[in-house]
Amino acid sequence: MKYRINKKTGDRISEIGIGSSYMASAGKEEAVKALRRAVRGGINYFDLAAGDGAAFPIYGEALHDVRKDIFYQIHFGADYTKGTYGWSLDRETIRRSVEKQLKELRTDYIDYGFIHCQDEISDWETYLKNGVYDDILQLKKEGIVRHIGLSSHTPKVIQRIMDDADVDMLMFSVNPAYDYGHGEYANGSADERSAVYRRCEKEGVGISVMKPFSGGQLLDAKQSPFGRALTQHQCIRYCLDRPGVLTVLPGAQSVQEVETLLSYYDQPEEKTDYSVIGSFAPPQAEGKCVYCNHCKPCPAGIDIGLVNKYYDLARAGDSMAAEHYRTLEKNASDCVHCGRCTDRCPFSVNQSGRMNEIREYMDAL
Repeated sequence: MKYRINKKTGDRISEIGIGSSYMASAGKEEAVKALRRAVRGGINYFDLAAGDGAAFPIYGEALHDVRKDIFYQIHFGADYTKGTYGWSLDRETIRRSVEKQLKELRTDYIDYGFIHCQDEISDWETYLKNGVYDDILQLKKEGIVRHIGLSSHTPKVIQRIMDDADVDMLMFSVNPAYDYGHGEYANGSADERSAVYRRCEKEGVGISVMKPFSGGQLLDAKQSPFGRALTQHQCIRYCLDRPGVLTVLPGAQSVQEVETLLSYYDQPEEKTDYSVIGSFAPPQAEGKCVYCNHCKPCPAGIDIGLVNKYYDLARAGDSMAAEHYRTLEKNASDCVHCGRCTDRCPFSVNQSGRMNEIREYMDAL
């Protein structure tokens, strides 16, 4: 397992986590085994926006003895007071649901207390007016909530809430379909979604990824909006290449499904290469580097994807990106303009020309 550091909290978080949307579907015994296998495999981050309240006692049994070594995302607005998942903005309902979750999880604290599923500005305004956000802040003062998170599918709402609140982690729906305008939660333009990634990277807000497979549609050629299937490992790598992303949270309910996720690190480069999505790119996404590294190897030894990422972040106002760029062993100034990267780019990026642009910009800082 590889880990990434949340710059705001210092937490060391596994690149692959577990989502709980259907954790209880395979039955308690198998789910407990799956969670224990996940921890043995180095997974330490778990999202608790479960599809059914039966998931919480399963987590409680499986992981109570390793609680200090793992992180839970718990959502203020995911309602389990009636057993199954419900969504609520009612303050008392949310209080009762969180209390129920903590009891069944056998824990007395929340690593990341999430402002849950805010897809409309009106949701956030209600949260502010009725005291739910105040409750989270109070629980943070008391040490029950360690850090504050935000869950949303909508870039404009994310930007507004990040303006208003001190958010430590964002849960965002990330996959090639949504980023390219396909799917139920494909909210925001390609530029608006990129702006969220870059802001999170700039401000040190980690992103935990929900729906990395677009509800399984990307894994099935008949359901995929692209007419062909991607693999789980291609989707995971795509997510991990987005700026700001710390962890990807696929759902898993069995030991075998956890094993498949953990095998990501055993895959050769070509098995995780997602550059095929370049053929799906909408016009507004063409000519924009997505850091897929399909341009490798560079004869001059430049990590072209990383150079592009630091450039984009620097242009978005991230001062640290320019510093990171300068520490690279090779950068845009070392480009020999052979054109191989441009020829290989599946997104029609003139990488050779872009190296000139990057060099001029970075040298002027």
